[in-house]
Amino acid sequence: MTRLDGLHGQVAIIGSGIAGLMAALELAPRPVVLITRSGLGQESSSAWAQGGIAAALGADDDVALHLADTLAAGDGLCDDAIAAEILSETSEAIATLEHHGVAFDRTPSGAFDFGREAAHSRRRILHIDGDGTGAGITSTLVRAVQNCSSVTCLTGADARRLMVRNGRIVGVHLQDDDGAAILRTGLVILATGGCAGLFDASTNPSGNFGAGLAMALVAGAAVRDMEFMQFHPTALATTRAPLALISEAVRGEGAILIDQSGRRFMLQTPGAELAPRDVVARAVHEVITDGGRAYLDARKPLGARFKTRFPGIHALCQSDGIDPAVDPIPVRPVAHYHMGGVAVDRQGRSTVPGLWAIGECAATGLHGGNRLASNSLLEAVVMGRRAARDVARQEGFTPLVETDPPVLQKANPSTLHPVISQELGVTRDGAGLGRAMSWLEPYVQTGDAAADPALVALSVAVFADLRRESRGGHYRSDHPDPAPNPRSNTMTLTEILAHAQSANAHPQLKRQA
Repeated sequence: MTRLDGLHGQVAIIGSGIAGLMAALELAPRPVVLITRSGLGQESSSAWAQGGIAAALGADDDVALHLADTLAAGDGLCDDAIAAEILSETSEAIATLEHHGVAFDRTPSGAFDFGREAAHSRRRILHIDGDGTGAGITSTLVRAVQNCSSVTCLTGADARRLMVRNGRIVGVHLQDDDGAAILRTGLVILATGGCAGLFDASTNPSGNFGAGLAMALVAGAAVRDMEFMQFHPTALATTRAPLALISEAVRGEGAILIDQSGRRFMLQTPGAELAPRDVVARAVHEVITDGGRAYLDARKPLGARFKTRFPGIHALCQSDGIDPAVDPIPVRPVAHYHMGGVAVDRQGRSTVPGLWAIGECAATGLHGGNRLASNSLLEAVVMGRRAARDVARQEGFTPLVETDPPVLQKANPSTLHPVISQELGVTRDGAGLGRAMSWLEPYVQTGDAAADPALVALSVAVFADLRRESRGGHYRSDHPDPAPNPRSNTMTLTEILAHAQSANAHPQLKRQA
């Protein structure tokens, strides 16, 4: 790898989704190296986000109402103060996006055209071209970054390790087809996305297995609430990979869930189809587990209007021979969003000096046990700006580290998919978590292609094993009730491995859990 001349000592941002792009723009004119495994904005879950961005800007809405909905969805595990701070910056976040050229959908009168999604008490979701919000924001910010002279983009560069000396960041181990090299820097922002790609069925790009989480763990950073994976209840149930998402906004427009007999199985549930995502996902999962099929029926509320209201989703359905105007859409739950991640403070600082984390790879405390729909894009913008402002106050330096690193095997989670999907899915239990830990822990030690994905999955299993209750996106059939005094958990790699090894050494404890 020979492209690092003149870049040492600059701020390194790893990842080019909305969070990373926003941080790069906010740091201008300070020189930044933006590192991405593929092209700018590609292999990014941000670009695939259909639902929109939550913004309590309507005349009947305010931050307090938005916060109440966020805390209710978070199921007792949100950091109330952090959540309030992030949501209070909504107006500035939307204004910043518009400054960079983002154009949200508006009514004929010119006002924001707000939509509604599950667990929101108001219509507060902003969209772009109906269901193209993530793509619209991402493409606009990509153009802004390409026109920003202070940003150098390293595309096709795979970040594999964070270099640490004397307890702080001193560089990033990068690889490409020509080999490996160290970018020497003391300031790194992780914006690497989530880890839903660990599962065989996911709405995320397949490469999103938690690479940033693995790097942070190996570097000594603490992670928080790793057990909380959100399974979106309505992915298009076809052979497509990754699975296409049928946005929650479709249910927000009145679509209902039915089984193969036409029974509306959510009718008696509080909130019905607009109940929190974990509730809806488990209901859909139960129908399928019992041998049935689940469908999203938009024929009555939308009919022929489906094509214009949700053009992207309509095209996806059409490509699989489904016309939502006349056909119920087959759906299934799918791994979608990770609420846990690198433990960070209100500025995005991790527990390792010199390392920040933003976007889905970070756990700020906004989402708690269950992300409120469309809060993630808002968090990416707000925390991208916050971390950038904090980094801008730091003095950069060019540390001395070795410059001839080994070439590591390209990470690949595919061999892990069956066990992770079976034991860490929509429903879990102690025996299955024990099997997952026993199976995953040896992979972590190998250093082969499955090692980094196994480390992230093992972390999920350990946190899930320790949370012997059901809450938010974490449901245990052997502990189906919530505990009376919930709390977030934070652990380091050393603690995670110690728990896994202890559990594996005493399998009888798993049977008694």
